[in-house]
Amino acid sequence: AGAPLAPLRTLANESREPGTFRATLIAQPVARPMLHGARPTTFWQFGAGTHGPVVGPLIDVREGDTVEIRFVNKLPQPSTIHWHGLPVPPDQDGNPSDPVAPGASRVYRFTLPKGSAGTYWYHPHPHMMTAEQVFRGLAGPFVVRAADDPLAGWPERNLFVSDLKLARDGTIAQNDMMDWMNGREGQFVLVNGARRPRIDVASDERWRVWNACSARYLLVAFDDGRAFEQVGTDGGLFDAPRRVTSLLLAPGERAELLVRAGDRASRAVLLAAEYDRRKMAMSHDGGHGSLPADPALPLADVAFTPAAARALPATLRAVSALGEPVAHKEVAFGEEMDMDAMMNGPAHGRPAGMRFTINGATYAPHHATLTSRRGDVERWTIRNATDMDHPFHVHGTQFQVIERASDGTRTSEPFRAWRDTVNVRSGETVTILVMQDMPGERMFHCHILEHEDLGMMGTLKVV
Repeated sequence: AGAPLAPLRTLANESREPGTFRATLIAQPVARPMLHGARPTTFWQFGAGTHGPVVGPLIDVREGDTVEIRFVNKLPQPSTIHWHGLPVPPDQDGNPSDPVAPGASRVYRFTLPKGSAGTYWYHPHPHMMTAEQVFRGLAGPFVVRAADDPLAGWPERNLFVSDLKLARDGTIAQNDMMDWMNGREGQFVLVNGARRPRIDVASDERWRVWNACSARYLLVAFDDGRAFEQVGTDGGLFDAPRRVTSLLLAPGERAELLVRAGDRASRAVLLAAEYDRRKMAMSHDGGHGSLPADPALPLADVAFTPAAARALPATLRAVSALGEPVAHKEVAFGEEMDMDAMMNGPAHGRPAGMRFTINGATYAPHHATLTSRRGDVERWTIRNATDMDHPFHVHGTQFQVIERASDGTRTSEPFRAWRDTVNVRSGETVTILVMQDMPGERMFHCHILEHEDLGMMGTLKVV
């Protein structure tokens, strides 16, 4: 704690061909000293290094590039790499139906189209093992840049937020019953792999922020309430800056922010402010209530040195409407809890008595939950009748949130933006417009990774 924010590792391009990014990612166990007096902690990470962040290396490419990543699996489990949010072909997207066996390798290859600039990430996606592989350290950032980026001259800072749950002996703890029910939250919240680093802001900066936690929600704010500007979502910049004092990032979400140095020296704490996602508590009478809201947690200490304000263009990027929908889909999040079975089930491993569903069913490989036609704009309503928040994520494309409805009140989304992940609060219905343009199987699921592993995932067949 207190050390300057470490820059992310960057994945080196092995190609000398213009427009081609070629590299290798090796997933492997690596022991690192973490807790004083405890044995080294064995992480699963991309690369063999023991210095620098556990976080996977930053993949930094441009629109139009062809990306070739050779994935080598040196884990004891099958794995994949899912390119979260990127418009890649289904057979290159690390679907759970396409695992890479221990000791095996494969090449992922895709070309990034114009308009795909944004802040993405990559992580494994094997069914029933995604949560463990991510909480052991397998996740990394992926940035796509545009030739006409209006903020290209701004100093950039990456904040990749994850959390870590360690047992007292320094080992990465297994999930317990509450982790499976509510999603795992580690006692250590890390930015670029470090606890509460120091950030020195000496000029106006562009921050890319990732919520790479399994289940922790991040209500990003400064402790003194100072404002900052949001300029982008998962899928890149939107039309004009939005001045805010806090911003909720559900698990899997990203944002681009502008943080001002200001006209006088000052200090602030960057927080994950208190947020109530209605985590459940178990009780022996067969019912369940809610746990208290997550308390505010410090993410980083920020020192501001005054500097002249950078000018902002009036328009950042035009985000055109997707158009009128020609089809309608409904997605319903569900949960079923048998408290007696849960109480009497195993302390570790997959829990008994707990079902997280989409449209009444748990995930079944190759079973099409929904079918869409490529190129069709569709209106999806995502309804959450469960007791807690769930973030909705769909693979292979970006969507536009149109409306949110709760307690009989409908609220139009105040601005148009590209997203691949959206929070759906307990009792809320979120309406999106979405289009898929490549045939094949796409996953859609809750991005609380324990819920995904327990079956809160469906398959969209695109024809």
